[in-house]
Amino acid sequence: MNNETRLLGSVIQGSLSEGLEIRLEADVSVEDMRVGKFLVVQGVRSRFFCLVTDVRLATSSPRIMAHPPSAEETFLREVLAGSSTYGTIEISPMLMFTPSEIAPHYDSQSLNGNNNSVSLSLADNSDSDLQLLPVKTIPSHFSPVHEATERDFRTVFGWEDNPHKRNFSIGKPVDMDVPVCIDLDRFVERSNGVFGKSGTGKSFLTRLLISGIIRKQAGVNLIFDMHSEYGWQARSEGKQSGWVKGLCQLFPGQIEIYTLDEKSTKRRGVPHAQPLFLSYDQIEIEDLVLVRQELGLSEASMDNANILYSEFGKSWIHQLLTMTNEEITMLCEEKQGHKGSIQALQRKLTRLNNLKYMRNVCAHNYIDQILQSLDAGKHVVVEFGSQSNMLSYMLATNMITRRIHRSYVEKSELYLNSSKEEERPTQLVIVIEEAHRFLDPGTVNQTIFGTIAREMRKYSVTLLVVDQRPSGIDKEVMSQIGTRITCLLNDEKDTDAIFTGVAGAGGLRSVLAKLDSKQQALVLGHAVPMPVVVRTRPYDRQFYAEIGDPAWEEKSDEEVFAAEAAAKADLGF
Repeated sequence: MNNETRLLGSVIQGSLSEGLEIRLEADVSVEDMRVGKFLVVQGVRSRFFCLVTDVRLATSSPRIMAHPPSAEETFLREVLAGSSTYGTIEISPMLMFTPSEIAPHYDSQSLNGNNNSVSLSLADNSDSDLQLLPVKTIPSHFSPVHEATERDFRTVFGWEDNPHKRNFSIGKPVDMDVPVCIDLDRFVERSNGVFGKSGTGKSFLTRLLISGIIRKQAGVNLIFDMHSEYGWQARSEGKQSGWVKGLCQLFPGQIEIYTLDEKSTKRRGVPHAQPLFLSYDQIEIEDLVLVRQELGLSEASMDNANILYSEFGKSWIHQLLTMTNEEITMLCEEKQGHKGSIQALQRKLTRLNNLKYMRNVCAHNYIDQILQSLDAGKHVVVEFGSQSNMLSYMLATNMITRRIHRSYVEKSELYLNSSKEEERPTQLVIVIEEAHRFLDPGTVNQTIFGTIAREMRKYSVTLLVVDQRPSGIDKEVMSQIGTRITCLLNDEKDTDAIFTGVAGAGGLRSVLAKLDSKQQALVLGHAVPMPVVVRTRPYDRQFYAEIGDPAWEEKSDEEVFAAEAAAKADLGF
């Protein structure tokens, strides 16, 4: 592979904290320099991987700005260009390596007389052997700046087919045709976020990530599908109308769909979806804390809910909804409850009767069934259908997640006590939309989602949060988000939230602000060595062929799901 690239300019000034200023060569147009572009600076001893954060025009004399040449004076413009008028760029060094620190990975003949430049002597797919270091210094004056080569990208972001790592291509650089990979093992071990304003393609980007986790077997997914667009087919975005494949069609036999609205799911033609019901006796006080605002419950109502729970146990909601005014009066006299608050609680909880999936009592424990699917290595999609209002979504998601997390805590403790590798719980990724509703500062300390986000990998459960309002998420939780994949955001508060806990975020703000409104994202955090802007991978037929189960590629959906139904019958589903 040819590592000789075009010389773009040289370092003229800068600092470690504020970045470097580069003067462009006379033949380099500022119009070729885009914010977010990936560049390489070759210092005397070290090689620096950098990101363009700003582009500027400069002149050698104020007189030129006071008396600029007219449009007709083309010869004068050409004379001034490159000497008296020139372009500069601001770059932020993100990673570096020094040959003396990793000498075994370099050819001793790679140092030559031209600026002591260093070329890699890496074998293909050996990115796991190269130690990239945080930037702790800067290159000297006049160090040359080059465009990054494909080898540079692969050195930093790895190869998707690397047998030693679960790398997954999330897209390509904005100006090159080379994959940019994330490390899925590092991705799933911490909670992560997909952010962007409405219409930027967050759902498609999330589907890409989930597909990568499934394909590379990095963990199992529990997806709370608010708008029914992950499990089965979904509408494509953009000018071209049509449908795109869901996870069930890409990975037949590996996905279980549970639905809270069976009629809606059948109308959409989703085969083999299993109904999911929850019951009043499964609702605990902590489940209501999350939906207090949706139900309009006061602090007094919650206090009286605790009295009712102490009196009736798990059946407290069913008992409350059937109580008469006289029975409420008697209870208040015996237990020192507040009659008005209990009556208000009774009125507001009657809204739960409108939820199609709610029952007084369920003979079958559907949450245990979901756990069995996850333990068997199946990925679970919970569809909401017409039950996608915020009260319905938040209550069901919270109830299911709390119990699954409780089970994973028990499994993790057993594993820690036994240290038997076969007892290690499979890494679970829980996908939630409208994440700011679950993680806002007012309730985050009382909900299971705040607990999971803060625990990181302790109990093998992490979150993948999808949201268009990251400013609504608690700052402590945002600081724990490992990898942030961010599409365009317009609100200044949302932009500030994205960089919570990120060192040296100043230059990255301008990068985020200049993203296209479609199919571009800034990726930074735990799963990538350095921040990078990518054109996100298209979710199309080529992706289906690359990521889907090849054994099913030539079969129709009818053949695929007939075989899947037979397999389920054998398992007793």
